[in-house]
Amino acid sequence: MMQTLEALTRRDETLTSIRGIVHTMKTISAINAVPYERAARSIEAYHRTVRSGLRAFVARTGPIALPQGEPAESIVVVFGSDHGLCGNYNEVLAEKVQAETMPMTAATSGSRVLCVGAQMNDALAGQGLSPESIFLPPASADGIGRLAGSIVTRLDDIAGGEPHNRKVTLAFTQRADHGQNEPVLMPLLPLGQAFLAGLAERPWKSRSLPDYSMPTPALFAALLRSHIFASVFRASAEAMVTENAARLALMQQAEQSVDDRLDEVKGQLRSVRQDDITTELLDVIIGFEALRNKPRRT
Repeated sequence: MMQTLEALTRRDETLTSIRGIVHTMKTISAINAVPYERAARSIEAYHRTVRSGLRAFVARTGPIALPQGEPAESIVVVFGSDHGLCGNYNEVLAEKVQAETMPMTAATSGSRVLCVGAQMNDALAGQGLSPESIFLPPASADGIGRLAGSIVTRLDDIAGGEPHNRKVTLAFTQRADHGQNEPVLMPLLPLGQAFLAGLAERPWKSRSLPDYSMPTPALFAALLRSHIFASVFRASAEAMVTENAARLALMQQAEQSVDDRLDEVKGQLRSVRQDDITTELLDVIIGFEALRNKPRRT
């Protein structure tokens, strides 16, 4: 169906405006991902320092003995998005959490879910999961520490000050090979045997033997809390990086789609404009011929 010149002009203006919005969103996503990526790298350096402290603790006191038995309950902390325009970012992670949570619930007396982001809360509700606490995602890289501190405090409140009384899993989306993203569930507590064995097997390389003046339980609790904080911080930063990457990829697809539609509309606009010009020229020629062939009065 041939459209009028006015309708095509309005569509061209609308698509041009939409393309400007999409391009702006793409630029913002690319800019926002950079500070979160730097935060993820910086927390890795802090986490290495914490692990060095744990190795020094093990070298001084011997292997860490943990309580035997399965924790009474399981807690899953899910890191998602608070904004849209990122495709099925939240839904994919929610499906994985639901699939992994069912075995946890069967093995323990209960499973509790803590959620980051309103969009993730909706995605989890669609999978039949009801988060008991919803945290606001960081608005900038400076807010990651605030979020990590709030989550660690909430975990302490749930456990009543005993970190090994609960099983904690961090669910987030991390970067994969070839620019892809993948959802992962990372066990956090209790400390895994592989993690503890790695601390015990790696010798203290310095000639100065580690020592401390704090009570042993207090020092271990402080190191463990720092380890939990660094892990939560990294998961939050990684989630924000992949969220902006998902939004950037989606905006690139949208921009390409809008460009294709704009080319089509502009082609139709040129065709209709040419037809209008041709019609006007034919009217002028027909009018001229009619006046030239009109018989003159004598």
